[in-house]
Amino acid sequence: MEKSSELGRIGENLACEYLVNNGYKVLARNYRRKWGEIDTIAKYKDGTLVFFEVKTMLNKPGGLKPEDQATFSKLAKVRRACEEFAGSHPELINLKKGWRIDLLALTINNKDCIINHYENIG
Repeated sequence: MEKSSELGRIGENLACEYLVNNGYKVLARNYRRKWGEIDTIAKYKDGTLVFFEVKTMLNKPGGLKPEDQATFSKLAKVRRACEEFAGSHPELINLKKGWRIDLLALTINNKDCIINHYENIG
């Protein structure tokens, strides 16, 4: 079994690959503030600035899903970091599209990775 931090790093790399393959341009990764962290910041092809929370877990039948880790308190911290970033980088925000927070939930099987993308979660 992978260490949690190593599994998270693998998940974030797979998430960025997914984003690039689906029309996003990755702008930053692991944007940290003392009150929260944004895993990935990207711009969608339509101009929307998107902040991504990435949750990765190994597939365990009957166990928790990565989505279960996106708690209310975790998302509140992410939102605060997103608001700070958006306020500090107005040039990245398309006034017609704005910005949003998405969740990428990755479940890693033996050789596969299932990615569920949830838009506008917070």
